[in-house]
Amino acid sequence: MAALARWCVQRRLVSVLLWLLALGGVATAATVTGSAYSNDYGIPGTGSDRASELLDSGFPGLGGDSDTVVWHTTTGTVRAADVEQAMNRTLERIAELPGVASVTNPYDDPDSPLISENAHTAYAPLTLGDASRDIGADEARAVVDTARAAETDGLRVELGGSAIALTESTGSHLAEAVGVAVAAVVLFLAFGSVAAALLPIATALVSVGTAYAGITLLGHAMTVADFAPMLGTLIGLGVGIDYALFIVTRHRRGLKRGLSVAQAAADAVATTGRAVVFAGATVCIALLGMLILRLSFLNGVAVAASLTVLLTVAASVTLLPALLSYIGPRALSRRERRRLAEHGPEPEVPTGFAARWSSFVERRPKLLGALALVVITVLALPTLGLRLGTSDQGNDPRGTTTRQAYDLLADGFGPGVNGPLTLVTEVRGAEDRLALDNLDVTLRTTEGVSSVTPVTYNSGGDAAYLTVVPESAPQSRQTSDLVERLRSEVLPRAESGTALDVHVGGVTAGYDDFADVIVGKLPLFVGVVVGLGCLLLLLAFRSVGIPLKAAVMNVAAVAAAFGVVVAIFQWGWGSELLGLGSAGPIEPFLPVIMVSVLFGLSMDYQVFLVSRMYEEWLETGDNRRAVRVGLAETGRVINSAAVIMISVFLAFVLSGDRVIAMFGIALAAAVALDAFVLRTLLVPALMHLLGRANWWLPRRLDALLPRISIEPPECRAAHERLAAVTDAEVADVLAEEERQRDVRDITG
Repeated sequence: MAALARWCVQRRLVSVLLWLLALGGVATAATVTGSAYSNDYGIPGTGSDRASELLDSGFPGLGGDSDTVVWHTTTGTVRAADVEQAMNRTLERIAELPGVASVTNPYDDPDSPLISENAHTAYAPLTLGDASRDIGADEARAVVDTARAAETDGLRVELGGSAIALTESTGSHLAEAVGVAVAAVVLFLAFGSVAAALLPIATALVSVGTAYAGITLLGHAMTVADFAPMLGTLIGLGVGIDYALFIVTRHRRGLKRGLSVAQAAADAVATTGRAVVFAGATVCIALLGMLILRLSFLNGVAVAASLTVLLTVAASVTLLPALLSYIGPRALSRRERRRLAEHGPEPEVPTGFAARWSSFVERRPKLLGALALVVITVLALPTLGLRLGTSDQGNDPRGTTTRQAYDLLADGFGPGVNGPLTLVTEVRGAEDRLALDNLDVTLRTTEGVSSVTPVTYNSGGDAAYLTVVPESAPQSRQTSDLVERLRSEVLPRAESGTALDVHVGGVTAGYDDFADVIVGKLPLFVGVVVGLGCLLLLLAFRSVGIPLKAAVMNVAAVAAAFGVVVAIFQWGWGSELLGLGSAGPIEPFLPVIMVSVLFGLSMDYQVFLVSRMYEEWLETGDNRRAVRVGLAETGRVINSAAVIMISVFLAFVLSGDRVIAMFGIALAAAVALDAFVLRTLLVPALMHLLGRANWWLPRRLDALLPRISIEPPECRAAHERLAAVTDAEVADVLAEEERQRDVRDITG
């Protein structure tokens, strides 16, 4: 690592140009090829997937993505001659567009149910030739532009559906700008130097920008969700700025000790840089752990997020040292440079709030530990009511056409029209036909059903489908209950004595199937991720207690963060005020991604905090001193890093995207609890209470485990020699003018 840092410093222009070339090249390629994102929730073997397959094979024109054109008149009705003529022409043009398989025109039937009772709203279902995951944004955009061309002063035209959602531009980068601005302020307050504050941001922006463009290209090679680039940006900015913060902090410490700029940068990368690589690797491993779930939808998210983290780590250990060499001594504030010139190198003594807090925790470990447990428990309680599902387009930003179409349909026809259920089956004889005719009647009297279309048979008569419109919205629990009622009660009775095997498809059925599969595989995933974390910490700190506490802390942070998410998004506490729609279910993939990301982020703080404690423990064998010193010397950096990450995550609420806002709030809450409650309160309190047991490791296990070190032996030896040289200076400083005593010498 030191050799790499020296190379980057010596060839700083080459290092910077290589990164800029990579950013420009990948961005250009992404611009030329365009995006190809998709949200494919289909899971082979589920009822909704089987329904989709039967519909595709039995009714080739209906197997593609279903979207909707909605029009509404404020004066007059949709049956007015000018409105009817305009929309007939528009629907004909849409039917001729590439990728459009069919369009149902409500004007073809005088008594069409596609026209509302007050005749102010009408809609035309249109079927595209492919599923939304295979539809290009340009094809969907052509449909939107053609439909919108019919708008007049008294006629509104809106469109809804998953393919149409691909055209909704995330456009504004306000969220990123706000997050970066807040991070810049925090960095300036921490460093007192504009140049030093800008370097972590510049490093993160270059790496995240390259990753963003790379994710765009990745969408052409595998299934990548449309929120993956935004999620990657959210994670990349958070960890990228934090990683650079750790390295710059170590670099500044070297400058204060009198090292040259080049040597300070090399030492920072050789020491803290190794910890950054270790932490980044654990984040990537945890994210790639999603691959064991064997869900194509999550595979793309895992690879995209891992790519972002990988590039942020690479930029931190290559681009950052080159930039540090450019700013030279300006990494220190003017006051620090002046003091260094007047008094020469001085040792850093932990003082201030961090030192006082460390001593306070040592004196009151039981009280503070209990307080931390109460806070975590209270926040985690709402998690017991967690309901996984996917929010519908009624929670899209108000200005989007998908949200406008949703509201128009809900007002004119009821919320269930936005997510009809499709019942599909194979037909093998007269008994099956008779049973289907009776099923039609039975469904109309089933609780939760608003309307049912007549049974439709294909040309061969060997397949049939009918559409059930629920009374409730697609994301509603009542609609999920209806799906379960149909599958467990209504359909089994109708199939009795026949060869029918009716499958329930549609938006809600697909969402529920996806959530069920996720819930079923979640214990395995959590076990693998937490187990891997325990193993890495066991190897790094040669202790059984440290990894076990870390595992419990990670689970506690996730549970408490989910409690916050449930209160805001599922219960609706403030979601409308934040512009994130009404109350609804929690995205089923959120727990998986949250566990992955939080595992990595927690590892950062855990390694940074405990490694200093471990070092002191090895030197003194005094647990109380080790915990006190470790917390005092790392608290400020951990708190600064946490504030930056929380600010970046919360800024993404401004994106207006419910899924991204959910991630932002969940990660911000988790980091806040992890940094301010767990790592700086509960962990040190427990370590004080456990005493020497913190570092216990069975001898047989110690002999079997390989030895790894986050910090190379040669660098540690160099630091020890440097500390020995300055021992006399430390004594002089502590005696001078009755300065505050070093927290390392303050007993609890």
